[in-house]
Amino acid sequence: MTEFGGLRAIVTGGASGIGLATATLLAERGCAVACLDLNTGVKEPLLGIACDVTDDASVRAAVDAAARELGGLDIVVNNAGIGAQGTVADNDDAEWARVFDVNVYGMVRVARAALPHLRASQHAVIVNTGSICATAGLPQRALYSATKGAVQSMTLAMAADHLAEGIRVNCVNPGTADTPWIGRLLARAADPDAERAALEARQPTGRLVAAEEVAAAIAYLASPLASATTGATLAVDGGMQGLRLRR
Repeated sequence: MTEFGGLRAIVTGGASGIGLATATLLAERGCAVACLDLNTGVKEPLLGIACDVTDDASVRAAVDAAARELGGLDIVVNNAGIGAQGTVADNDDAEWARVFDVNVYGMVRVARAALPHLRASQHAVIVNTGSICATAGLPQRALYSATKGAVQSMTLAMAADHLAEGIRVNCVNPGTADTPWIGRLLARAADPDAERAALEARQPTGRLVAAEEVAAAIAYLASPLASATTGATLAVDGGMQGLRLRR
């Protein structure tokens, strides 16, 4: 029996990037995993279920379908999210609402729909995907940072609210990760190679974080081996938040 043997998980945004890496790792460790995403094209043993996290009815239907197909839910990885660029003045109200709708309200909808199933689990845990932007001021990331700061604060409040129900809630804060979103960002840059080099240099390790490294942190926080860990934020940022190296 492996670490996650007999456990059931949903991963939002599970069809690509950090979400797919997480779903794949959990499945490799014995977990039954459903990927909730607009794109359902995942490979077995992963189960793809259509889900729009901005639509409460879609979320409730997807979560219930996952619980039905998997025979219950033990783990929720709240990973679906979108990016945003600009200063506080560069995005209009509609864009602020759109990004919050996915990055914050989307997590609320998924957690809310999953709670009845998690309360029936002997190993219930929610892991939210945050960002280094929650704890470090980065240029041109005002809107995105606001959403991820909300995620980190919400993680603490959720952990307090649901501890007595046996539900742990934690957060992982990646640094700049080598994901499809970063790939699209680089492709739009005037000099993609120079932009990548700048992003790599910003992290003390001198490279981008791999999606698989973030997945490993999520798996730790979701694991029965971390049963004493709740309300925690785990940075996977190449030392970006905590280290101040001499140049």
